Amino acid sequence: MKSIWLLASAALGAAAVARADSVSTPVDLPEPAPAASAPSAASASAASSSMSAAPAAKIKTVAPALTPSPGLPSMLPPTGASSPMGGMFSPTAPMCGGPQRQEFDRLSTENMIATQKFQARMRPVTEERDENAARYGAAIEKRNVDLAPLEAELRKLELEASIVAERFKKETEPLTEERDRLHLLNEIAQEKYDADRIVGDGVKLKIDLAMRDLDLRERRLRVEADEADNKTVAIKADLALRDKKEEWKSQANRDPDYPLEPFHDGVLTISDRRIALDGPIVPGTADYVTERIHYFNNIDPKLPIFIVIDDSPGGSVMEGYRIVKAIQTSQAPVHVLVKSFAASMAAVITTLAPHSYAYPNAIILHHQMISGAFGNMTEQAEQLAINKEWFQRLASPVAAKMGMSLDAFVKDMYKHNSDGDWEEFADKAVALKWVDHTVSEVRETGQIKKPGDTSTDKPKLLFGLAETTDERGQRFVRLPPLRPFDAYWIYNPSAYYR
Repeated sequence: MKSIWLLASAALGAAAVARADSVSTPVDLPEPAPAASAPSAASASAASSSMSAAPAAKIKTVAPALTPSPGLPSMLPPTGASSPMGGMFSPTAPMCGGPQRQEFDRLSTENMIATQKFQARMRPVTEERDENAARYGAAIEKRNVDLAPLEAELRKLELEASIVAERFKKETEPLTEERDRLHLLNEIAQEKYDADRIVGDGVKLKIDLAMRDLDLRERRLRVEADEADNKTVAIKADLALRDKKEEWKSQANRDPDYPLEPFHDGVLTISDRRIALDGPIVPGTADYVTERIHYFNNIDPKLPIFIVIDDSPGGSVMEGYRIVKAIQTSQAPVHVLVKSFAASMAAVITTLAPHSYAYPNAIILHHQMISGAFGNMTEQAEQLAINKEWFQRLASPVAAKMGMSLDAFVKDMYKHNSDGDWEEFADKAVALKWVDHTVSEVRETGQIKKPGDTSTDKPKLLFGLAETTDERGQRFVRLPPLRPFDAYWIYNPSAYYR
């Protein structure tokens, strides 16, 4: 505010100098604000006398009444002898008429005008200040009103907390005393424990010495046992080495041969893709043979498969027919070899195989089906009709391979033997087309492990068959019952199979 008044004083001083150099001109002053009060009588008379040279001019000077707002600093210019501006705004004692007095009156009037303009400019600021002050007071009052319940609640909670603390202290005093008592008892017990431990340490020391002595003895024994174990391990290693050598010697230590053309210059080379077909063909034989044919096909469909018949009298026509179909439909070629004897259903399997071989002195036997019938005559006739149908279906392909009819084949059976059992050695059977080739040598390359000694064992039969002795002391094998519509096509002159 001081700077504003200094600027205003500088402006008034500059205006006074300018007016002193110019000719005085009558001035119409603006009407004062309604709230302004009239100037003093001395000032008014001096102004009217100084302006008498301009009769047309009317000069009105009104000093506004400025009332500062309560609670805010006054924005009116300070007056009085103590104010730094007192010499400018306070009227002095009347001076004599003349230019100085007129200049003084003019400056007083201009000062009053400037003051009114300044008050007019400051009025909005003053009103805004008063309004903000009122709002601030109202906000303070509202805040005090809003905080009054919270302050009361805070004082209430503090009082309640103090009460709870006092109650807790009172309630825990017995517990504190009990804790102190237990702590004291604990210290006493600890002292007693320490005393007992000193005694126990002495006993423990003795025990430790005894344990160390035992540990030393145990270590000595362990060293001796380790030495014995080392000797044992060396002996076991030597024995294991001997066993490995024996195992090495018991095997051929080579892979079987797998020639695509296994028969060459009278020599038949057989690999481990080998299926044994020995003894009577009974229920279960077909599963045994056909599953292995499928297995070898799944491993390699190009390498040959071998069915080796050491000695088979024939058997079930149903089982034999399944074996024939598995041989004929196999993707891998199936080769059948007869080493000793193949009769009845086994002879049919050999003859109908696409590749068949036999030792020159092996015997192959064909004959009509021989079977027993049970039941009344009608049932027996039905069984006989089924057997004739089986013989027609299985023997006709054999006769066709020989280049004759089935009837001619049957007549030749009885022509060569009164019982109808037409048997031939393999070298003659080749001419009859019962077998394709005779072999001078069979190389079993799949036999790579040393065979066991079975000279003392009884002949072993598959599929649950076993040799037994009847009441007359004759050995025989009891055949399992057949499925419906099945029949045994078997060579059995001595009733060995019953």
